[in-house]
Amino acid sequence: MTIHPEIGKILATLPAPDGSPLNPEAMRDGEAAQVPPLDQRLPLHAVEDATAVTPSGGVPVRIYTPAEADSYGLLVYFHGGAFFLGSLDTHDHVARALAKETGHKVISVGYRLAPENAFPAGLEDCYAVVRWAAEQGDSLGWDGKNLAIAGDSSGGNFVAAVAAKAHDDGFDRITHQVLFYPSLDLDFDVDRYPSLRENAEGYGLETAGLLPFNSFYLGSGADPADPLVSPIKREDLAGLPAALVITAEHDPLRDEGELYGRRLLEAGVDATVSRYEGANHGFVQNFFWIPEFYRAFEETGEFLNAGPGIDGNTGQ
Repeated sequence: MTIHPEIGKILATLPAPDGSPLNPEAMRDGEAAQVPPLDQRLPLHAVEDATAVTPSGGVPVRIYTPAEADSYGLLVYFHGGAFFLGSLDTHDHVARALAKETGHKVISVGYRLAPENAFPAGLEDCYAVVRWAAEQGDSLGWDGKNLAIAGDSSGGNFVAAVAAKAHDDGFDRITHQVLFYPSLDLDFDVDRYPSLRENAEGYGLETAGLLPFNSFYLGSGADPADPLVSPIKREDLAGLPAALVITAEHDPLRDEGELYGRRLLEAGVDATVSRYEGANHGFVQNFFWIPEFYRAFEETGEFLNAGPGIDGNTGQ
């Protein structure tokens, strides 16, 4: 399937990469300037900023309550941005949609970014907030059932890494992991996955840009051979939480996400891989207003609310 026409229109307006060095500060300022005003965002029952007090220190969080209720499932969300971009504000609309469509109370994590903060600072923040959410369950109105984690792109990387850390630590409260077009292999050899060649150019995220964009994280001490940096390299995936892996047809990272889903199934984990045709990397954040792509939030709600015993399928 060709790229969705609405995405195609926008891609056609983007300048071609010129190979100039990336400037994190300028790129962050550019993202911040595009955040819509509050009155243009999806309304929810309550949205509040707070600080999660953790062994990693105080971590900024934003808590989204979808509707008034006696209790809620919890969903801890890690935003994307190649480990050096993104914020509570830039992904506010994603967290709002997740809260609305899942009915869960969403806790978005303002984790520390590279390159200012060396690996594993951001990962530690994400894991610490998940544990904090479980510890603060009463004050958060947790119903004691679902404690899900979700993330897009590099946030999906953190989802897989947090699930692995929790398993190895014996922390068994995480019930679900949701990964939107995750970045799971930071070894960018173009021969590793066909999608790195098939979707190399013209779809927004380009294969040649993967290393420069991730260089801030890798340069901060993240080793691509470490399974906490490249979760696809973890040998044993048994015992991990049930998973929903959402991928995009026109994404260089498509195949590593789908491989992770298949490996989870082979390890006996309930897992669903769902490929969105006509979509590109970042569609959940950038093109959520297109009805067929907003469907990713609805699918997440169905996954989290289906109860135990979800049937795994490749969903492609």
